[in-house]
Amino acid sequence: MRRKLERLVDLSPMVAVGGMAGAVALGLAVPAHSQSFGDILGSAKKVAQAATVSDAQIVSYFSQMSVEMDRQNTVATAKNPYAVRLAKLTTGLASYDGLNLNIKAYLANDVNAFAMGDGTVRVYSGLMDKMTDDEVRCVIGHEIGHVKLDHGKKRMKMALQKDAALSVAGTASSGVRRLASSELGGLIGNAINAQHSQAAETAADDYALSFMAAKSYPQPACATAMDKLAALGGGGGIGLLRTHPDPAQRAKRMRAKIK
Repeated sequence: MRRKLERLVDLSPMVAVGGMAGAVALGLAVPAHSQSFGDILGSAKKVAQAATVSDAQIVSYFSQMSVEMDRQNTVATAKNPYAVRLAKLTTGLASYDGLNLNIKAYLANDVNAFAMGDGTVRVYSGLMDKMTDDEVRCVIGHEIGHVKLDHGKKRMKMALQKDAALSVAGTASSGVRRLASSELGGLIGNAINAQHSQAAETAADDYALSFMAAKSYPQPACATAMDKLAALGGGGGIGLLRTHPDPAQRAKRMRAKIK
């Protein structure tokens, strides 16, 4: 059984992933007059530091988060039926659009999947139980889209700005700092499970349709995947419904584009 990450902070890294076991931190508003001038300057400095983090640093943080996510979840071993199925349906997907992919399955009932900027892609067994191979492929394409369209990078920078305990000062000159597990928990929460904007989701849906066409997978599987998410209803604790907009409307739009 996988151990779920404690909900620690409002989703701090990538990915998302994703859907996803995440950490949600509740931020308490502090009256402006109670903050010292030093606190205000420190916050401004943190925002500036996060804004200038390099792409290489961001990829390194995603890689560290991937290791932590794998540690916190049960990864299907090579002979596990979910791993065998996933390997078969992703044949020829060692890389895509310049991104080297590391695709594995988590043994968890969550209907979820995520991708990170280092090429990590994780698909939950709960999602695989609900969807056909081609529908799973579309979900993977959608999550890759978030990475390739820099949505994950933007999330990471926002997560670094949010996390009051994390400092990235000096990493540009001294190399990327190894983050502690407590820090990674916050980043995972803020960067993977945060909700994308409607524009970002639409762009990732379009990317998924292009991905399906490029790989000669049937595009209608994207719409039927959304139909299945819509049938699950409400959202609640379902990862892809919790972090993504109304699937019924997305299915309708996808069908219109396919025609």
